[in-house]
Amino acid sequence: MKNLTGAITLVLISVSATSCSYFAPAQPPDNPQPETVTPSLPTAPIVGASGGTQTPTIETFPPPTTVPAGTKVRLYGVNTTSEFNLMLKNSFENQFKGTEVETNISTYDQAILALIAGNIDIAAVWRPLTTAEKNQGLIAINISQDQIAIIVGKDNPYSQGLTHAQVLQIFQSEITDWSQLGGATGTIKVINRSSLKNIYDAFRELVLGGSYVPNAPNITDMLGDDDTAMLEALNTDGISYAPYSAVANQETVRILAIDGLMPQAVNYHYQRPLYYVYKSPANPAVKAFIGYALQQKNP
Repeated sequence: MKNLTGAITLVLISVSATSCSYFAPAQPPDNPQPETVTPSLPTAPIVGASGGTQTPTIETFPPPTTVPAGTKVRLYGVNTTSEFNLMLKNSFENQFKGTEVETNISTYDQAILALIAGNIDIAAVWRPLTTAEKNQGLIAINISQDQIAIIVGKDNPYSQGLTHAQVLQIFQSEITDWSQLGGATGTIKVINRSSLKNIYDAFRELVLGGSYVPNAPNITDMLGDDDTAMLEALNTDGISYAPYSAVANQETVRILAIDGLMPQAVNYHYQRPLYYVYKSPANPAVKAFIGYALQQKNP
C-alpha cells in the first residue's frame, strides 16, 4: 500500500510540473537587431548591417595617415556618381603615392552583383540596399549628398528662378511659354533625359513624385546617354535637369534657384544621398578609401 501511495504521489508531481510548464506564459521574443549601425571615427550612417544569416560587423573608418603603395581599390558606380568618384580617385592617388583607384560606370544591378561576386571592392549607388542585398552581407555608408539641378543654357534670356510648382507644371507641359513665367514670349523647349540615365529615375522620384514626363509638342526625349548633346540642345530656349556635381562648374549652362534656393543650400528640395556599399568585413583597401571619403565629407 505504501508503494502504491508513493507511485501516485510521483505521478501527481509529474503532472503538476508538466501542467505548470504547459500553461506558463510564452516568453517575449528577443528584440531584433536594428537595421542601422552607426560607427565611430568618424560617425557615418551605415545601412544594412543586419538581416538573414549574416552576422553584423560594426566597423570604424578612421582617416588613413598612410596607405601602402600597391593598394588598389575597385570602385564601380552608376552614371551620376562618376564625377564624385573621379574627384575622390584623383585626390586619394595624389595624397597616397603608388595607390590606384579603378573606377568604372555600371548600372546599379551590375555594381551590386559584381560586389557580391568579389569582382569589385565598392559600389557607389543612390538608393538604400534591399533586404535581400543586406542578407548577402552588404553594408551601405552614406558618403555624400547630391542634388538635382534645374538648368538652362547660359544665353537663355530667362533670368529668374522657379518655384517647385512651376517646375512641375513645366515638366508636365502645363506651362509651355516663357512669358507664363514672366520672361519673354517663346516656347519652352523641355529636354527630358534618357531613361538610360540614372538621373531620369531620380528626377521622376524627387521632383515629379513618381510621375512621368508626358509626350508633348514642346518636349524632346534624349535618346542616348550623351551629356554633351543634352547641354547643346538647351540652346537659348531649353530647360532640363542634371546632377549638380556634373554641372556646378559647367560654363555652358546656368542653374536656376528653386523656391529661392540654390543646390548648395542645406534645405534645397531636390537632393538625395550617395552610398558607398561594401561587403563586410571591409578589406584594408576599402577601410582606407572609405575613411578618406568620410574625411572629405567632414574635414
